[in-house]
Amino acid sequence: MESKPNLYYETHGTSGPHLLMVHGFLSSRAQWLPNLEALEKFCRPVIIELFGHARSPSPSDLEMYSPKNYALEFEKIREQLNIEKWFICGQSLGAALTFRYVLTHPEQVLGHIFTNSRSALNDESFEEGTRRLVELLNKEGRAIIEQLPLHPGKTKRIPVEVKDALIKDIEMIDLEGFANTAQYTTVPSSVRTIVHKNSVPTLLIAGKYDKLFQRFMDEAPDLVPHLEMIVVEAGHAVNIGAAEEFNAAVERFMKVL
Repeated sequence: MESKPNLYYETHGTSGPHLLMVHGFLSSRAQWLPNLEALEKFCRPVIIELFGHARSPSPSDLEMYSPKNYALEFEKIREQLNIEKWFICGQSLGAALTFRYVLTHPEQVLGHIFTNSRSALNDESFEEGTRRLVELLNKEGRAIIEQLPLHPGKTKRIPVEVKDALIKDIEMIDLEGFANTAQYTTVPSSVRTIVHKNSVPTLLIAGKYDKLFQRFMDEAPDLVPHLEMIVVEAGHAVNIGAAEEFNAAVERFMKVL
């Protein structure tokens, strides 16, 4: 008997190929609010939430947070929805996890879309920064989350309705699960040393104003086989900052394949 998924997920749309969409660290299903209406016209988005985030649980088994296990969880969702093959999309940390799935289950993937993700392509460890974050979480609790650079309250590039939805979902974060995500998902997230094995069509929609990702934009064509890249006027949250361009690029990519 097939085991059921442990992650929270929801489906949208009624026709077209399915598109798994995976948000990044300190985000939620609200990440995709600027995109759903447009995407539903040509595909069926399947939106998940990471462990410790919003509506997903915070398992006590630390192995559940590993990138390897996320690949298993995504596959459980595909099987439960009876999807033969689907498209995959990852944002930030989510892209590291979708890459892990694509490299593990290429036969199930029609195409892979991702946005700015140091987590996926980094050649340096997040371990020291993660250790400090966990120490601060243990010392100061939820207050530290609002101080993180990725917190939506710190950017003016997000529409108010999306910002409010993200902040509301962030209030649902389980601190233990969030800390476990930092330690056991983020630290081992990079696929840099194995991404040369990629065998599926891949689209990078890159935000040009994300200074921390610019080096990886330059390196990506040499690192990732079968890669197409387009650069848009956006920062780190590409699908929000350049929603129309993101939606159009996804539609074109999916319809060509």
